[in-house]
Amino acid sequence: MQSTTSQTPAGALDGIRVLDLTSVIMGPYGTRILADMGADVVKIEPPEGDTFRRYGPSRHAGMGGSVLNLHRNKRSVVLDLKQPAARAALDRLLAGADVLVHNLRPQVAARLGLDWEGVAAVNPRIVVCAARGFGEDGPYGHKPAYDDLMQAGSGFAALNAQLYGTPRYAPTAWCDKIAGQAIAYAVLGALLHRERGGSGQQVEVPMFETAIDFMLVEHHGPGAFEPPLGPIGFPRQLSPQRKPYRTRDGWACILPYSDRNWQDFFAFVGQAQWLEDARFADVARRVEHVDALYAIVEACAAERSTAEWVAFCDRVGIPCMPVLGLEELQHDAHVQAVGLMGTAEHPTEGRYQALRSPLRFSATPYALQRHAPRTGEHTAEVLREAGLSADEVQALLAAH
Repeated sequence: MQSTTSQTPAGALDGIRVLDLTSVIMGPYGTRILADMGADVVKIEPPEGDTFRRYGPSRHAGMGGSVLNLHRNKRSVVLDLKQPAARAALDRLLAGADVLVHNLRPQVAARLGLDWEGVAAVNPRIVVCAARGFGEDGPYGHKPAYDDLMQAGSGFAALNAQLYGTPRYAPTAWCDKIAGQAIAYAVLGALLHRERGGSGQQVEVPMFETAIDFMLVEHHGPGAFEPPLGPIGFPRQLSPQRKPYRTRDGWACILPYSDRNWQDFFAFVGQAQWLEDARFADVARRVEHVDALYAIVEACAAERSTAEWVAFCDRVGIPCMPVLGLEELQHDAHVQAVGLMGTAEHPTEGRYQALRSPLRFSATPYALQRHAPRTGEHTAEVLREAGLSADEVQALLAAH
């Protein structure tokens, strides 16, 4: 795991300062992407810290395992924005920032002077990214935002009902995380506009709309037409047979896809007669009869070990992966070879599993510039950089 050195090239966003007023997962994940690309991300936290810090276990309060990677490459400043002096200090920070990311609902942002009009009065060239649950103009604009709400409202939970009889959530905060990625690319687009001679602007990233857009990429299908040409939903993904298959000694994803893949698969399992079946003649007809097709794969999968399946499929180019548990990822040969997961020594939390950014930049590679900060660790440092006097800094620190 690479750490910062004097020889480490500057990141692609070196020189860009981002003020991060978000909490939990969506916003912090988006700003971590920016931080990993070299932006100076200053995380503004209330005195009690980001609520996500409270999830344990941890060696010290506020420093749970997820925080160690989610808040890496950032600095933490504590400001109680209910206090006039702290709110004034935030304006000093805004004056020198390139980006503000917040997850405040419109009414709260306006009350704090953190809507576009309030922030632009301090710094008209800034990019303000408002990360919200729902678009401001709609009737849901006042609602709170949590990942479970978005899985319910985006169509995802209902898709599971088609397969399992009842709606289900995914066991991961996927709506939070795709919205976090949307925050990163929205900020980059607005910065590029500004650098090409444009102005500052506000960008709204609503999780609900982002999740719907994500869901409909392939599922819109026949339903995109007026009138619809068929029921909405992507048939292959709605097949109850689309699942990991039990092998002789475990589980694997075995996914013949192309015509050649299926020819090789049927030859390997000694079922060449299926090549003459009109239902499986091409990709369009295979999708129509995907349940029957995948049932064949499931029956054949149990005849061989996972290792045998992976060896055969890799040899002929059929997509295949063993089913890995989260605890197995660090031991996977590919993960180790690309250096995705390593270990690092946190100055207060000790040894931990450190993930690098999955992105690879040839000229501006990722570096672990800063370990995840403790709550407010950089308050004095950042406020001094903004021009506050020693007395002003001390007064703000004492107020906490």
